[in-house]
Amino acid sequence: MFSEFAFGIFWESILKYHEIDRVDQPVVNPYPKDEVAHLLYRKNWIDTVQWHYEDLIRDPHIDPESALVLKRKIDASNQDRTDLVEYIDSYFLKKYQSVQVLEEATINTESPAWAIDRLSILALKIYHMEEEASRADATEDHRKACQAKLEVLKEQRKDLSAAIDQLLDDIASGRKYMKVYKQMKMYNDEELNPVLREKRQ
Repeated sequence: MFSEFAFGIFWESILKYHEIDRVDQPVVNPYPKDEVAHLLYRKNWIDTVQWHYEDLIRDPHIDPESALVLKRKIDASNQDRTDLVEYIDSYFLKKYQSVQVLEEATINTESPAWAIDRLSILALKIYHMEEEASRADATEDHRKACQAKLEVLKEQRKDLSAAIDQLLDDIASGRKYMKVYKQMKMYNDEELNPVLREKRQ
C-alpha cells in the first residue's frame, strides 16, 4: 500500500534528522531524483526542519532580530512544502493519466498529495509524542497523558492511511478523478502583495 511505503520513508527521514537534530544540517536524500521516494523524503525533511523552527520561534526569550530571521525561514519552508506537494501530485497525475474515468466519477475534497502531506505531519507527531511518553525526566502523569495521546495518533494514522489508499485505488479504477489547483500564494508575489509591490517601486 502506498501509505505504508510513504510512512516508512517519512520515518526514515525523521530518524536521520534526529541523529544530529539541528535545523541547519544538510539534507542528504538517499533516493534517486527520478523516484517518488525522493520527493517523499524531501517533503518530510522540510516538514521536520520546520517542526523544529516552530519550536525555536516560541522561545519566550528570543530576540526580535533572530525571530524575524526565523520567521523568514519558516515562510520559505512553507513555500518549499507547497512546491513539494505539487510535485507529488504531478507524479500521480502522470501515473493515472491513461485511466478511463467513469461517467459517474467524482472528485475528492483534497488531492492525494495533500492527504500525504497530512500523513507526513502525523509521522512527526507520533515520533515526538513517543519521545514524550517515554521521557525519563517527566512525571508519571505526563507520560501517561502522552501515551494516551499517542494511541489516538496511531489510530489517526490507521484511518488516514486507509483513506489515502482508498483514494488512490478509486483514482486508479476511474471512480474518482484528480483535478489539481496550483497553490496561489499571494503574499510571496510582488504583483499580488501590495506591501511588496509598493516596496519595489
